[in-house]
Amino acid sequence: MAPGEASVAEAGPMLHKAFDLLLEPESYPAAGVIRIDENLFAVGRFEAPFASCEADAVAQLSRRHARIFIENGAAYAADLGSKNGTTVNGVLLREKPMRLQSGDVIGFGGKLTFRVRMEPRAVARAYAAQPVHLTLTPERGDLGLHPVELAEFPFLVSKADETFLQYSDRYPHQVNYVSRRHAHIFVKAGIPFVEDLGSTNGTFVDGKRVGEIAVPLQDGASLAFGGNHFAYIVSLRRETEPGAITTTTATITTTAASSTGSAAQATPDDLDKTTFITTAHSFLDIFCVDQGQPSDDEINREILPDERVPARRRSRSRFVRFVSDLGAAFGGGQAVERRVLFCGLAFVAAMIAIGSVLYFSGTAERDLKSLVAHGDYRNAVSVANAYLGKHPDDPHAMVLGTEALLKGYLPDWLDQLKRRNFDGARSVVSQMETLAATNSDARFLVDEIAWIGRLEAFMASRERADAPIRIYADENRMSELLAQWESDPSAHQRRLDRIASTVPAFRDLYAVALSHLRKLESEDSVYLAAIERLKGSIDRALAPGGDPDALSGEIADYADKYPRLAGLDRVQDDLRQYLALKHAVQSRELGPLIDAMQKARFTTPPFQAQRRQLEAHSLPTPDVVQRYMAVSDAWRNGKAEPAMTGLRSMAGGPWADAVSAELAHKQAVASQFADLQKSRGAQGYDDRVLSFDESLDPLADTWFVNAIQPDLSTLRQKALERADEWLNRAQTAWTQYRTNGGIGGDQRLETGLSDGFRKQAKLLTGAWSGAQRAAQLLRQLKADRSALADKLLAEINAEVDLQRRSLLQLSPVLDPGLLSAKLALIGEDKSSYKGANGEERRAP
Repeated sequence: MAPGEASVAEAGPMLHKAFDLLLEPESYPAAGVIRIDENLFAVGRFEAPFASCEADAVAQLSRRHARIFIENGAAYAADLGSKNGTTVNGVLLREKPMRLQSGDVIGFGGKLTFRVRMEPRAVARAYAAQPVHLTLTPERGDLGLHPVELAEFPFLVSKADETFLQYSDRYPHQVNYVSRRHAHIFVKAGIPFVEDLGSTNGTFVDGKRVGEIAVPLQDGASLAFGGNHFAYIVSLRRETEPGAITTTTATITTTAASSTGSAAQATPDDLDKTTFITTAHSFLDIFCVDQGQPSDDEINREILPDERVPARRRSRSRFVRFVSDLGAAFGGGQAVERRVLFCGLAFVAAMIAIGSVLYFSGTAERDLKSLVAHGDYRNAVSVANAYLGKHPDDPHAMVLGTEALLKGYLPDWLDQLKRRNFDGARSVVSQMETLAATNSDARFLVDEIAWIGRLEAFMASRERADAPIRIYADENRMSELLAQWESDPSAHQRRLDRIASTVPAFRDLYAVALSHLRKLESEDSVYLAAIERLKGSIDRALAPGGDPDALSGEIADYADKYPRLAGLDRVQDDLRQYLALKHAVQSRELGPLIDAMQKARFTTPPFQAQRRQLEAHSLPTPDVVQRYMAVSDAWRNGKAEPAMTGLRSMAGGPWADAVSAELAHKQAVASQFADLQKSRGAQGYDDRVLSFDESLDPLADTWFVNAIQPDLSTLRQKALERADEWLNRAQTAWTQYRTNGGIGGDQRLETGLSDGFRKQAKLLTGAWSGAQRAAQLLRQLKADRSALADKLLAEINAEVDLQRRSLLQLSPVLDPGLLSAKLALIGEDKSSYKGANGEERRAP
């Protein structure tokens, strides 16, 4: 038992007493009270009594959801990896069973909950007085398998148990087809059942694979584990009195009896070879599942049924009969006509002539055989290719050429892989592909070798078995490797077996590769599926009408749920840059847009594709970007007139509106600065300096910011008072906005502009305007309170962005004019201006 499991020694009040377990419904009264009077109770969508419940009540149950079992006077619950989970008193069951006590609340899938109650058993079960004995007699007597006698239940079928482990030296592969937790045989209502425990290669009853529900075992049934090697005939007996055994039906079929002999007629030597199971396994071991434990099973590609085709007896050909008759005639066995005799002699002469031609024309094939026999494999490949160039359909030459190719070049390939020189290994495979061009038989095997090389190169690139799986990097290679194998697993395994039989040194790598394949198959079911879901969400969000703003939270959820999923930070970074670029495009302002274009460096395919689409349809052309950058450089250096002249030359084209707005702003700044210089020393000059400073962008208008810096330094105290005034106004408006509950969804959906919407929008824009002005001035003055203003501005900006996105999502249902009016009220009007640093400022 693993550490932390419930101990059987925790007896409780019912220990050593027979009791029934009652599940009293709490969430679904129609289910009724469920009485459990067996040692094992199955919980599943199609198990009784859940199968008779309404579909909605059991919709969240899995087919194999959970098991409740009673052992050593204690009751336990175990979850079987169900989709929606099993809880006991609100605690989610994981890999380990949990001990149940009276009064516990157990839940299945989120909708079905029951109160647990234990009740002493008043009436003994009738079938308990007739214990079941079960014998498993091997179907085949030529394999040396021992019969298995079961007197106690449950019985766990496991390759780690001596019952099967004893054959590991003789049949290592067949033992490895059996899982560590393969199946278990248990008794319910006096009837033995077998349940598969999610084994790799399956459990079969009468040739049919056992699904997710236990199957009863009938006398004479065929029972096989992992294939057709460990296959047995079931015999049932019931003990009516101590020492007396009564056989209910024929204990074994005629076929089985002929091959192995009846257990009832066994000799003392046979009994010595019988495996007697007299101690039951523990349900705790059977249902204690470590989901993270990697499987070490081999995959059996030749699963039941085992079809044996009887060999046909060939009829004698006319030629054989003729030669026989001819021989009999020459031997005096019968009289023959002269015509027949002459015909026979002529035929023999013709055959001798044909044989001579074939002998002399078969020199190349004899040379090929000789080269292979003497180990000169590479020369043999050349001879085979030359011969197959003239006789492409000669199967014998193909087989010899394939053997020579494998023995001549595969050892070099194995050596390159062993030294982890994957480029060298690929070079050897490329050479083998060229040499196999005329040999269709060899081409299939070279393809398998190339696949093994790609698989091992990929696994080596991951450095360790549990390495992270990188989105937009690993999934395509993993999918390609799995797709090639899954196209025809049986054919691939036959070819690889053939390679291993030709070059035994290949066997070790073959085993490692199959282990790596199982690892990829396991990851395919979890991580590759998760990656495909996430990539689908990203594609939908980036498509027209999608909501890329909602992607960040979904990507963060995937990072939490799948800790080995790597590369999500690259996706998040690309998303952040894409949103900045997209919002800059929507703002129709060249400064922040070109800044975002220069900063964006996308590293994942979907965002790279979006960048190409934006460049083709939405972004400024390289000529516009170049001309605007010249304007910005002139403006930052105080060359106002050349900058405005450059903007005037850009007045035409798709960005005319943005150029016009930029020109108006720069003209206003230059004009106000000129007026400011003329009014120096006049009354009200201080207020005009502060007002002018508030209209400037610290990055785009650097020259003007520096020009008034000396005036601001002398006005520091007055400037601080002005900043505090704006900050207090912003805090008051923001507090009132939140007290009123913000702008709700019903207000956004209104078919008109209500007073409530106007009032809240006014508070929000007032708070934003005051916080923006205060933050800008305090940063410029390097005041301690600038951090407080920045924090308040960030909170208000988040609410403004939320309201804008929410309104834009209502564009299909709101009148366009009304939508524009509502957006304008919360700060989307065209009189506002956003500078190169991404912050909006008032037009001067």
